[in-house]
Amino acid sequence: MRSPLDRAAFIRANTRLRPVALVPEISLHLADEAVPLWQKTEEELAAIGLPPPFWAFAWAGGQALARYVSDNPEIVAGGRVLDLGAGSGLVAIAAARAGAAPVIAVDIDALSESAIALNAEANGVHVECLVTDLLDRPGSQPPRYDVILVGDLFYEQTTAGRALAFLSCTVAAGARILIGDPGRAYLPDERLTRLAEYSVPVTRDLEDSDIKRTAVFALMPE
Repeated sequence: MRSPLDRAAFIRANTRLRPVALVPEISLHLADEAVPLWQKTEEELAAIGLPPPFWAFAWAGGQALARYVSDNPEIVAGGRVLDLGAGSGLVAIAAARAGAAPVIAVDIDALSESAIALNAEANGVHVECLVTDLLDRPGSQPPRYDVILVGDLFYEQTTAGRALAFLSCTVAAGARILIGDPGRAYLPDERLTRLAEYSVPVTRDLEDSDIKRTAVFALMPE
């Protein structure tokens, strides 16, 4: 599955375009059954080292953040916006619909890049996709973004620490950081200001309930 055409065909074959529960004005290519696709993808892609299909699901933090941006478009309108760990591109698409330009969606997964391209096209917006790990070089990033949007990135200790280091540099350089999260274990609570809270429908195969209380936060400078 090396070419963009192969990746797009795989996504179309294993997902269905449908509205996002909390943001129904946006439709994404999403998995109908979480566990079968997760297992199939791991089995089929393990040999070439691709990660699990985070791009195939509308995670709680991303849904809450997309809802907040959609309801408060002035936060991103006309600004340069980064969606960090973009997955399906839901948050990037919400920002583009709200008038942000340019919108850059970054993920480490090439399948995510293809999913974002398909999802952006389905919603009639342009999102620039980059496959790279920005967290590897937190101190070298110039102040390029007005707003950085982060959905559900604090689920694992190492990733959370790297993300906080990167975001601390960017917020110190003047970027506004908004985080959508249902209370993952490594969320940096002491640095956050709560802006909004939502009840987000989620997939029980991936979460511990059908509804996750999920908040949107602003990251404060140190």
